[in-house]
Amino acid sequence: MTDNDRKFMLLAIEQAQLAGSIGEVPIGAIITDKHNNLISSGYNLRESNFDPTGHAEIIAIKKASEKLKSWRLDGTTLYVTIEPCPMCMGAIVLARISHLVFGARDPKAGSAFSLYNIGTDNKLNHNVEVKEGVCEIECSNLLKVFFKTLRE
Repeated sequence: MTDNDRKFMLLAIEQAQLAGSIGEVPIGAIITDKHNNLISSGYNLRESNFDPTGHAEIIAIKKASEKLKSWRLDGTTLYVTIEPCPMCMGAIVLARISHLVFGARDPKAGSAFSLYNIGTDNKLNHNVEVKEGVCEIECSNLLKVFFKTLRE
């Protein structure tokens, strides 16, 4: 883990905390350029926006594309607190994001390693360099505390 990985994952965790504070599942995402400049951020808004695509990654990708005025996000890095689902991994590949850094694995929907290897599937037109486990305990605990609180 590099200093930048930790720094940007902590920003993604802040985004996740914002989601949790409004009753959303606490997942956050950050996108940086190849010079480690922050481009965009996002957090889950599925419940608030009544939108099944309102995942943190999708929101951050849309904002980055708008800011850069391009759907091609070559050279960027996406930091996200949990392993992306199939929809989000598909969007990451289609956006040509170069690097994915995530905190905790998602054994129920994770599509970087857990269930599928979408980002590194050579049958697709783009591959993503994937790094996992950055601030893993902090990211995992966000979800554990959120769902424990819901059950109480």
